[in-house]
Amino acid sequence: MKTAKPAFSSAKTIAPIKVGLVSLGCAKNLSDAEVMLGGIVARGMEITSDPAQADVLIVNTCSFIDSAKEESIDAILEVNQQRGLKKKHAHQKLIVAGCMAQRFSKELSTEMPEVDAFIGIDQIAQAGELIEQVLAAPSAGEEAAPLDLVARAKPVYIPDYDTPRFRLTPAHTAYVKIAEGCNHPCTFCVIPKMRGRHRSRSVESVVAEVRGLVAQGVREINLISQDTTYFGMDLWETRPRANQPIDPSRGPTLVQLLDALQKIKGDFWIRLLYTHPAHWSDELIAAIARNSKVARYIDIPLQHIHPEMLEAMHRETSRAHIEKLLARIRKGIPGVAIRTTFIVGFPGETEEHFAALLDFIRATRFERLGIFTYSREDGSRAAELPGQVPAATKKARYRKAMTLQRKIALEIAQSAVGQTRRVLVEQPLVGRTEADAPEVDCRVLLEKPAPVGRFVEAEITGTQDYDLMARA
Repeated sequence: MKTAKPAFSSAKTIAPIKVGLVSLGCAKNLSDAEVMLGGIVARGMEITSDPAQADVLIVNTCSFIDSAKEESIDAILEVNQQRGLKKKHAHQKLIVAGCMAQRFSKELSTEMPEVDAFIGIDQIAQAGELIEQVLAAPSAGEEAAPLDLVARAKPVYIPDYDTPRFRLTPAHTAYVKIAEGCNHPCTFCVIPKMRGRHRSRSVESVVAEVRGLVAQGVREINLISQDTTYFGMDLWETRPRANQPIDPSRGPTLVQLLDALQKIKGDFWIRLLYTHPAHWSDELIAAIARNSKVARYIDIPLQHIHPEMLEAMHRETSRAHIEKLLARIRKGIPGVAIRTTFIVGFPGETEEHFAALLDFIRATRFERLGIFTYSREDGSRAAELPGQVPAATKKARYRKAMTLQRKIALEIAQSAVGQTRRVLVEQPLVGRTEADAPEVDCRVLLEKPAPVGRFVEAEITGTQDYDLMARA
């Protein structure tokens, strides 16, 4: 996407509208925030990090699980409280965007009259225009109710390479959304209801965006979507079924995209996030192995391993499929680091189910692993299932699984001592290897400062919890 530039006029100078933004949730939400800010800057407005200086404050919300919804609501209430304390900003406008606005704007407009407007997923690129509309309207709670600008149909929007964007990541790393929405029927998830069906960008569009980012000095391209492995398949005349062989002659694929990105000149990593086990193929494994710019890192949320849990979750994969896939990935991509996440406390999960998950974690030895406790989401099929697990049991299983993984992770980290790893420097004394995605994985703690945004070769000298210590 192109960097947003403000529009200037030769007319009499008027103080520009200042906009502040709080973005919550995952990298996909952050990408939406960048698109919103890009459209805002393109309308001649200014971005401010000081909420007290903002004429308009946007809270970009997440509602994937209960804790995310609570965080979003707390952020909205805190912003409203702060603007109430600032008399000179008594008429500051408050806009709520993101997943929670998309899903609950009707309910929230009644429960949160202090909000001036709600923006849906399809409106993010028009944020600048909508702000002008909101500023022209009476304040919520006074003469008018909040403006509900959310489109009621399932979202269809997807940004293109030339969509204005205001980057919020450090200069050396960027997220590139290659698709939006999801077609999977997971019973615990409501993302398809919030973000619509899967829709891919073209290979050419993604390549154009990445080429521009690399030209700006970006050293790490993180490819994101709800399911990156399904990229392009929605454009085929006949949609592939889960676990079916992929025929690249039928249309664009992730394999074609990785091959095209490899040809871009420059020294950078390509990181693949949010893959689904149902759409992996031998061709994709081979593409990662042969393309040197693709990080030897696989993010593949598995959610569970017991057959009964996989069936209850509607994960479209069996235990046998998962075990064979992981073996193929490790054999086909030497040195790969596999990251996954699991859900504990899903409805009906027994001690036997949980023990099977622990045994699987112990045997597989994932390089990177996270655990979620099941969140009962209104509107999901799992919310209506019998056998809801008590909160105390879920927390106990979370602690037990993470204790096991902490031991495994420490052993894996200690095995790296004495090796030399390529490190992308995040801060003068902190970096990451290709086995570590931004925000969610481990760090490399450097003995001496190194140039931020550069690659350095570093000898691993020790460990500190999950992190590595190194000498550049």
